[in-house]
Amino acid sequence: MSFRTEHEIHQRRKGRNIGLGLSLAGFVVLILSLTVVKVTRGDFALSVQSSTATQEGN
Repeated sequence: MSFRTEHEIHQRRKGRNIGLGLSLAGFVVLILSLTVVKVTRGDFALSVQSSTATQEGN
């Protein structure tokens, strides 16, 4: 039983898919880290309180 060699186009697609997957994973990590920093700094709580205060005032 012998395995067929991959065609050149499959090798290129594999490289592009890996690059795209790494880029997507990097973007997800960036968004997650920004979210964690924003929540731990307390900016999120302040913006929620200020928005509810303006809604209650109307």
